[in-house]
Amino acid sequence: MLTEVALDEYRAEIRKHVCSRCVERQPGGPPCAPLGKACGIELHLPEIIDSIHAVGSSGWIEPYLKHNRQEVCEKCPFHHSSICPCPMDYLAVLLVQAVETVDERHALEPQLA
Repeated sequence: MLTEVALDEYRAEIRKHVCSRCVERQPGGPPCAPLGKACGIELHLPEIIDSIHAVGSSGWIEPYLKHNRQEVCEKCPFHHSSICPCPMDYLAVLLVQAVETVDERHALEPQLA
């Protein structure tokens, strides 16, 4: 389970490198939910990060998408509806890179004894 501090760090990295390229981003966003646009990344951020971590390191994006669909999409209230608020498919590469960037930063931090 992610701490709120860790979640905030992932969120900041994602907003900087993923949300900035989202074609559905609302003016003034992110976050987009308060601006009237539901976003699957905002709705399911902890689950998406856990899903990426569960896959580990892959040179292909398909394992991340498949695992995300199984672990996140299947539990989403918008699944099987006429709208899907998730830009994951077209932003998946950037999203995985953002999560891995935070993970790499953590790996480089000196361990406190």
